Amino acid sequence: MTHPVFVGIAAVALLAAPPVLAQQKSAGDYPSKPIRLIVPFAPGGGTDLTARAIALKLTEAWGQTVVPDNRAGANGTIAVDIATKAVPDGYTLTMISSSHSVNASLYKNLSYDLARDLAPITQATSQPYALVVHPSVAAKSIKELVALAKTKPDGMSYGSSGIGGLSHLSGALFCSLADMKLVHVPYKGGFPALNDVVGGQIQMLFSTLLQSDAQRKAGRVRALAVTTKKRSQGAPDLPTMQEAGVAGYEVAGWYGVLAPAKTPRPIIDKLNTEIVRILHSTDIQSKLAADGSEPVGNTPEQFHAHIKAEVAKWAKVVRDANIRAD
Repeated sequence: MTHPVFVGIAAVALLAAPPVLAQQKSAGDYPSKPIRLIVPFAPGGGTDLTARAIALKLTEAWGQTVVPDNRAGANGTIAVDIATKAVPDGYTLTMISSSHSVNASLYKNLSYDLARDLAPITQATSQPYALVVHPSVAAKSIKELVALAKTKPDGMSYGSSGIGGLSHLSGALFCSLADMKLVHVPYKGGFPALNDVVGGQIQMLFSTLLQSDAQRKAGRVRALAVTTKKRSQGAPDLPTMQEAGVAGYEVAGWYGVLAPAKTPRPIIDKLNTEIVRILHSTDIQSKLAADGSEPVGNTPEQFHAHIKAEVAKWAKVVRDANIRAD
């Protein structure tokens, strides 16, 4: 026979259950306070501009402030580490970039697992890099550049925003697929590297369209191709690397929004729906175009699959080129 005390406890538990279950199944009261959007790089870059554009529109849509919080350092890993340790309640989000998929194999002792410790919300954008060269380089096309480089083994150099950054990996993939050698010169950011291309200290750089736009228009650098599979709306006159003769070459930078793992799915879905709507609004698309970015706005599952594919792709490049973070 069941003791009446236990019957009473069970009854109280049942009475308490419906509100809890309702809270789990619905995100109707979310958000009810400000949201922090952690940005893993310094203000002014493409990741920051995209994060701020999304934050502003979310604030307007929901009446709760979405605050960008720049936490730069260690190729973006510091910010992601903070995000993975945050309470999974939807009030801490993070923007990541394609470089984070490289970090997964570049750093052997990361404090987090990109696929396990974060819940994807949506891939926000996709954008190309442009291969730009100093005007003195005697090559007007990718084929001419490859031929020139092969006559000067270890005599031509390309810069990057840092070891393991996507501009570095873009060059490593180029060397691998074109069967040639270039000297890699890492910088502390894309702009210092670009300045040295302009100054002639190095010959070339895989640069974002946003970084190199003014210098390209002024004739201080010459763009030869974009890295994406399709031509960019931001530079439709430039061929893709594949069109220019490098079979199999494809590099797309991207930004995406994630939350800590175990964030309730209704909150993830509500964020996904609103951010996707924002990304496809006319004014946001025009802002993204300044970075050569195009909106994506996919499902959490599609973004998760994309991250896994990118991690696997860059792990092979890092391994084959013997790239080390130190």
